[in-house]
Amino acid sequence: MTVTFATHHFRAEREGDWARLEALLDQLEKKSPRRLSDEDLVDLPRLYRATLSALSIARATSLDASLVGYLEALSTRAYFALYSAREPWWQQVKAFFVSGWPRAVRAIAPELLLSTALLILSAFAAYHLVRSDPAWYSAMISPELASGRDMNASAATLRASLYSPPTQGGLHVFATSLFTHNSQVAIMAFALGFLFGIPTIILSVQNGAMAGAMFAAFVPHGLGWGLFAWLMIHGTTEIGAIAIAAAAGLHIGRAIAFPGERTRMAAAADAGRRGAVVMIGVILMLLVAGLLEGFARQLVIDDSARLAVGGFMLALWTLYFTVGGRRGKA
Repeated sequence: MTVTFATHHFRAEREGDWARLEALLDQLEKKSPRRLSDEDLVDLPRLYRATLSALSIARATSLDASLVGYLEALSTRAYFALYSAREPWWQQVKAFFVSGWPRAVRAIAPELLLSTALLILSAFAAYHLVRSDPAWYSAMISPELASGRDMNASAATLRASLYSPPTQGGLHVFATSLFTHNSQVAIMAFALGFLFGIPTIILSVQNGAMAGAMFAAFVPHGLGWGLFAWLMIHGTTEIGAIAIAAAAGLHIGRAIAFPGERTRMAAAADAGRRGAVVMIGVILMLLVAGLLEGFARQLVIDDSARLAVGGFMLALWTLYFTVGGRRGKA
């Protein structure tokens, strides 16, 4: 009689929370977690902890076995609802491409504008420096990377590197070296961002200067447009990836330098999580650039066609990062 009364009193005090938890679990199991309100999402862990506490009390005081069984089942359901993966991996991948990545890139838009400006301005500055004094070329591009395509190269040599079929030591070797270099720059630009973004700025300027120096070697021979078309096929993707990676590094550097009301550690952690999402996409961009560089650039030798491919990729990336993930955004 005493146990029955205690069980009834125990249940009466708490069954409102249990019913609320059951209702939320039913809704969660039938629909996406995104359909729950903010209040529901806050209530779930609270109700789960309250149910665990009730279960512990019920076991310790030897209450009705049926009540203990009910609480055990309810706690198990809540545990799996809270801590198991609710979405299949393919849905998580889809969410990354549909919304996660483009939103993360838009979140670092100020830094992306800065990194892009650094690349462009340093390229123009390097071009004029090399044109005024050719000795600057070797300071910006090593002899191993240039492989004879320098300020002393003839027009025929430079033209052949742009339009002739690939040969050992040809421009495709230079392109491969450039791709490897750019991949390293992208990763380092992000990884070194925690040093207030200073190494990231230096790497961006250095990479832009290399492009400017290349044009200074080709333009005097009337091959500037050809070099631009040659670079466009893979460059709009590859250089875009570098600019985004540098922006992610600058984003971390800015968070550390100017944390606002947060601690530097908290600001850096938040920026780092966003930057990690961005960098997953950057690696994919570099892989796409590698495919374009290894195949499309070799197969397409007409300047107009090269410009069309590069322009299409530029428009595609711009549209994706501008529009992607905006629909359904809270």
